[in-house]
Amino acid sequence: MEIELWWLLVLPLFFGFGWLAARIDIKHVVSESRALPRSYFTGLNFLLNEQPDKAIEAFLEAAKIDPETVELHFALGNLFRRRGETDRAIRVHKHLIDRDASQSQLTEDQRLHALAELGQDYLKAGLLDRAEDIFLKLRGTRRDEEALRNLLEIYQQEKDWDKAIAIAAEMPSHAEHLWQKQIAEFHCELAASDLLNGRLEAARRRLEAALAANRRCVRATLMLGELETKVGASQKAVEIWQTVEQQNPLFLSLAADKMMATYRELGREQAGLDLLRSYLERHTSLDLLDVVFQAELKARGPEAAYALVRDELRRNPTLLGLDKLLEAQILLAPAEKRADLELIKNLIHNHTRRVARYRCEDCGFKARQFHWRCPACGGWETFPPRRTEEFDITP
Repeated sequence: MEIELWWLLVLPLFFGFGWLAARIDIKHVVSESRALPRSYFTGLNFLLNEQPDKAIEAFLEAAKIDPETVELHFALGNLFRRRGETDRAIRVHKHLIDRDASQSQLTEDQRLHALAELGQDYLKAGLLDRAEDIFLKLRGTRRDEEALRNLLEIYQQEKDWDKAIAIAAEMPSHAEHLWQKQIAEFHCELAASDLLNGRLEAARRRLEAALAANRRCVRATLMLGELETKVGASQKAVEIWQTVEQQNPLFLSLAADKMMATYRELGREQAGLDLLRSYLERHTSLDLLDVVFQAELKARGPEAAYALVRDELRRNPTLLGLDKLLEAQILLAPAEKRADLELIKNLIHNHTRRVARYRCEDCGFKARQFHWRCPACGGWETFPPRRTEEFDITP
């Protein structure tokens, strides 16, 4: 293969340009590294050696020496907030904002970022009024959606449900379906306050608004039934509670006790018992089993209650069901055998306490009591009325 003469002349030029570019790049990196304060590298060394406290002090010194280190300020502020040192995080972000007010050194994006970080600091510190002021300033900016989300969190913590509804309604249209559940719950919170204070018509309007926002809101249906019982419309209350099966049959156990009590008031205890047994056949639930067991025990005695739990255990074997079976067996057993059965029941009961908790579907938090809002992650309706054992045995 012949090589043209001009290639021999061009190749050395390419090598020369490459060498020159490498030298310029190296000089640029060296000059940048020399420009960084020595405390910056000291901080990195502490960080690599897992000495975060000393690293923070070194980085603070670097930020003082070189006021242009905006990103370093943000990193320090986030680090302080994650460590729970919100007062130091607030000082870092306020320093940025105050310095910008006097010298105008930040870009618009950096200024908004600093405001958002300061708002997060106040929110983490529990200074909700100051956090609210910050996020209200961010409305209508590029960080509007972030401001809305944080304002919604603030109003939920303050239990200012009217403001929470207004903010949730302003969420971007692409997320509208995500907030229907929350808006319905906010209306339910207001309705609960109205019911407590005897404002029945106001409560009715709130519950109707909740169902308009989310027609599957079981809590609103349960409360609407309770409202009807307060005005003497017991039959209508039962009809309302029966719609829970169409909304979400998992929540039938929450309506079952109310329905049974109302059927007794109407003098139709047997009809109520038959209805609850039909629910149990269609929708297996340990909480529903407990309600039906107690109703059967009261209406027909321990033998009928024992037969009910025995049949349910054959269909759906659980430790909590076994606990109920032993309870009925103790009532049926002769006096000389009750001590042994009670010993077995106590042993089973000690174990079932671990599997008888409710669990949040979002964060996994467990609680003995049912919650409409998870105490850990703040999710609404993430606590289905199902015991931990049911989660473990259900695919």
